[in-house]
Amino acid sequence: MEDPKQRLTTCISDTELERRWNAAREMMRERKIDYLIMRNEDEFLGGYVKWFTDLPARNGYPFTVIFPVDEEMTLISCGAKPPADPGPPPWAVRGVKNRLGSPYFPSAHYTNSDDAELAVGVLQEKKGATIGLVGKAFIPVSFFEYLAGHLNGVTFVDATDPIDQIKVIKSAEELELIQGTATLQDEVVEHLKKSIRPGLKDFEIYAEALYHSALNGSERELVLVASGPSGTPVPFQQRHFQNRVVKEGDQVSVLIEVNGPGGFYAELGRIFTIGKPPQELQDAFGVALEAQERSLSLLVPGADPKEIWDAHNAFLEKKGYLPETRLFAHGQGYDLVERPLIRYDEPMKISAGMNLTVHPTATTKTVWIGVTDNYIVTDSGVSPCLHQTPKEIIVI
Repeated sequence: MEDPKQRLTTCISDTELERRWNAAREMMRERKIDYLIMRNEDEFLGGYVKWFTDLPARNGYPFTVIFPVDEEMTLISCGAKPPADPGPPPWAVRGVKNRLGSPYFPSAHYTNSDDAELAVGVLQEKKGATIGLVGKAFIPVSFFEYLAGHLNGVTFVDATDPIDQIKVIKSAEELELIQGTATLQDEVVEHLKKSIRPGLKDFEIYAEALYHSALNGSERELVLVASGPSGTPVPFQQRHFQNRVVKEGDQVSVLIEVNGPGGFYAELGRIFTIGKPPQELQDAFGVALEAQERSLSLLVPGADPKEIWDAHNAFLEKKGYLPETRLFAHGQGYDLVERPLIRYDEPMKISAGMNLTVHPTATTKTVWIGVTDNYIVTDSGVSPCLHQTPKEIIVI
């Protein structure tokens, strides 16, 4: 009989899952938490469910995980009701005692309590339980209201930060997979060097990048592409804004934000030009590159993100460029954007073992250019760049 596990793509090891579960349960015992509960519905920002189960929530179909302090998990999925199998199949799950399913959909409001009803059936088994919510922003009002209204005597606490503190420090196995993602992204840029040419629409460049990413093991793809003439800012654009035709003399901005085999994220951004780049663009690129190097020198264990943010913006303004107003560096893992965020309000300090993308831009009213790469924080600073793509404007 054919082994069904051949359907699985790259999986994390049992040993790594056990490491995560043990760390989470140690934290729960210290804080006297009986259950953790989390809910995700996509892969770009679905890291909690993936971290605990090695299963990705996807396409807006929510997964709920109930993680007890003293037994295996319950997984609730948008699947079939009994007696049908709810999915995912039993051979694909690890550390899961109960698989529960119901055909609920956020777009069908009358089903919005289905998964909460199933969760209550599990959580009410322990009277007076303390329940830790992980990733409160991912838990809908309808879900929490049902829990709060049907679980008597329980205490809800926010367990997001202590789980974040564990999740952001990568194991050796995780770091190896992250390096694989960076290598895949380098290969995508090499493919685009041969693909980009005048006459293509931006979305055709996007399609080339997606195709090459998927063929080489990516499981979830996000690629931002924009083209534009010299003398105008050309920031990255989402798919809805990718209908422009590339012309001679254009700048083409590309950001590869795909995950790799195993589901970990990194990101690689480079600027292409059709012909020799104008001096203004070259000068701005030099500033962006220097900004990246300056920030990398500050990314040491114990560093405060606010101080790095302030230093970055002071440098840009001194050089005559606009300050950053969003974020220019952040952590990555199973989430495309993971803590810490390098900006003014992040309380988490820098620690060894973090995977950080650093993507500063140099921007004025007439130019926009950036450089994007990943680094691992070590005990003494950052690792060599995970990406091998040269840090230069790529001339087509």
